[in-house]
Amino acid sequence: MAVSVSAFADSGKAVFSEFTYEGRDVYYEQHPLTSEDQTYNPILPGWYSDPSICKDDKGDYWLVTSTFGAYPGVPLFHSRDLMNWRQVGSILTRPEQLPLEGQDYGMNGIYAASIFYNRHNQTYYMITTNVGLLVQKRLGNFVVKAKDPRGPWSDPVYLKNLKGIDPSLFFDDDGRAYVIYAQMHNREYPGHNSIIMHEYDVENDSVKTETERVIAEKNVWADGHKPYCIEGPHLYKINGRYYLMCAEGGTELNHSEIVFRSDNVWGEYKSWEGNPILTQRDLGERKDGVYCAGHADIFQNNDGRWWSMFLGTRRIDGKLENLGRETFLMPLKWTNDGWPYITRPGEEVPLIVTIPGTKRNSVSSWEHPEVEGFAGGNFTVRETFDSPVLADYWHTIRGAATDNYSLTEQPGNLVLKCIERNASDRSGSPAFVGRRLQHHHFNATTHLSFTPKGQERAGLLLFKGDQNQYFLAMGQRDGQHVLDVLKIGEGGAAEKLASKPIGTTTDLWLRVSSETGYTFTFSYSTDEGQTWQTVADRVDADYTATQVQGTSNGFTGTLVGMYAVGH
Repeated sequence: MAVSVSAFADSGKAVFSEFTYEGRDVYYEQHPLTSEDQTYNPILPGWYSDPSICKDDKGDYWLVTSTFGAYPGVPLFHSRDLMNWRQVGSILTRPEQLPLEGQDYGMNGIYAASIFYNRHNQTYYMITTNVGLLVQKRLGNFVVKAKDPRGPWSDPVYLKNLKGIDPSLFFDDDGRAYVIYAQMHNREYPGHNSIIMHEYDVENDSVKTETERVIAEKNVWADGHKPYCIEGPHLYKINGRYYLMCAEGGTELNHSEIVFRSDNVWGEYKSWEGNPILTQRDLGERKDGVYCAGHADIFQNNDGRWWSMFLGTRRIDGKLENLGRETFLMPLKWTNDGWPYITRPGEEVPLIVTIPGTKRNSVSSWEHPEVEGFAGGNFTVRETFDSPVLADYWHTIRGAATDNYSLTEQPGNLVLKCIERNASDRSGSPAFVGRRLQHHHFNATTHLSFTPKGQERAGLLLFKGDQNQYFLAMGQRDGQHVLDVLKIGEGGAAEKLASKPIGTTTDLWLRVSSETGYTFTFSYSTDEGQTWQTVADRVDADYTATQVQGTSNGFTGTLVGMYAVGH
């Protein structure tokens, strides 16, 4: 570990001079890749859920995922070969694009973003739902556009008369366009949804409401199964036929993907008797298994091969995970009579996938974000805060939070203000800067300079959502500095799990780690990381995890990062 130069901490401020994330999952150590055209699944590890991909006329792939209450919104990844990826920014980067005030971080915000390239006008589109706006009885489905996907993207165009979620666009060969979405109503049975389509006015970016039509809802296939919670629709035209693909079963353990087909864009859409075309719900608990697979997108690569991209989770022994829903890649196959499928009954999603004709870059795009590189496996990312802006993988909560932190006040340091707003308060953004957990086995380490006064606290926060957090907090009691491990719940209520006095120390290293994924260890060092002292270990990780019982505990993965609070 590099020797740290102590930064000066003003009253009411905490200074973080370094942050290191180290992922070291055993699976990657025990299963090295054996050829240069192999990569690990997930191709984007950690909470990158609801993936959507498009390919433009130049053969570039652009991939987006959902972000719920995180800011900025909708990360954008680029690749030329599906093997090597690089985050090139985010799509929703301005407050007017991403109003999240008052929203539940893990349940509201930006759902299921979808990206498209319209060859007729050489324009990129991203369409999604800001669910919190729908909850507030406001327009929540919107489109943003760009001529260059790297941005800037337009302000949102909110679409009237779309009352559901997961909107998607389809640009037909004749230049006409359509918008489809999922309407949740539970009308005839629990989980009864409808997929609704309208024609879309490309010139005016509006919905032709008079064209509304239900194109799928309770279509029954061979075993009499009625779809439960069909959502996430995508429409494709392939060899003159129209294929409607939807997520089904709910985004938990029964998640799947189903397909319908029609000879006409307006239907009738008939379901395939072999549905679902993707699921892992028919498999039991496995040591290194994929769960909750669904919400897929399909496409042809530059060599004409068909591929699918979808979300899934990696639960430890099938029990729990803190990583969230991740982005997976698999070949798409076709039946002799023209139906697409990804898995068949009993088939596992592989954790290693071969992409013929490609070469894996030995450089990690997480460690070197300036290059398109290998995005899987184990890696270490060291952040020294030398840039005046945060790296693309950092997030704040419900807003930009630029009033709460600075990268220029003390160059080479992240300075956080000890504000009253805590990470459970939905009224605005806390003083928190975090990144995704991407491994079950990890170390997250930071150096902190801080002189706490009164109720001020600063340190490392594990943040799952408004009501599920762990905080390794430096504070003061009776004139002495202490480290507490706090379990934070509803309304910010904190339960003290452990406490350790540290005298008058103002400079120290903090670390949260996991050896198993089942528990966390919170520790500190006063000698530049040469030795570590435990504040709390065997802290239950299921408090911030998605659990096997099927409860999603929000739709996000766990973030880890730097946090300050209190006056």
